[in-house]
Amino acid sequence: MSEIFDAMGIDPGIIIIILMVTTVGLIIVVMNLFSIVKKTEEKYRIFMKGEDGKSLERGFIRKFNQIEKMSDITDKISENMESMENVQNRSLIKYGIVKYDAFDDVGGKLSFALAMLDQTDTGFVLNAIHSKENCFLYIKEVMNGESYIILSDEEIQALRIARKYGDDADV
Repeated sequence: MSEIFDAMGIDPGIIIIILMVTTVGLIIVVMNLFSIVKKTEEKYRIFMKGEDGKSLERGFIRKFNQIEKMSDITDKISENMESMENVQNRSLIKYGIVKYDAFDDVGGKLSFALAMLDQTDTGFVLNAIHSKENCFLYIKEVMNGESYIILSDEEIQALRIARKYGDDADV
């Protein structure tokens, strides 16, 4: 063999060094792969925790059932939220109040006009007129921000305040 290397002009020592470096590289690769396999085996053992395939399958089924229950609960919560939004839209959440003196001989602004509206500006205007002898209450229906009965100036002002209730421009 030495004659072959001599004929090619290659020193056999160089070939031996190349083979040793290659062998050391392969040993490093094999050790790396062994480490990866060992870590994978550890993860597998932790995942299985002494369980066989049947018990693992039962665990998966149990988790999937829990996910389905959570999905059903989420659907019910969504329905409840929608129902609550409907109730809120019908609730009288906007108001406007104007206090005034209905008569010259009665002071202290004991009379008032109160407008109560829902999200769609539907509700009522209540007018309480206070005199020395009596107190009179009048209620007028409001649909979409307008009354089909003529409103007094104070009622109109209370209705305007209520319609703007919650607007950022009002602040």
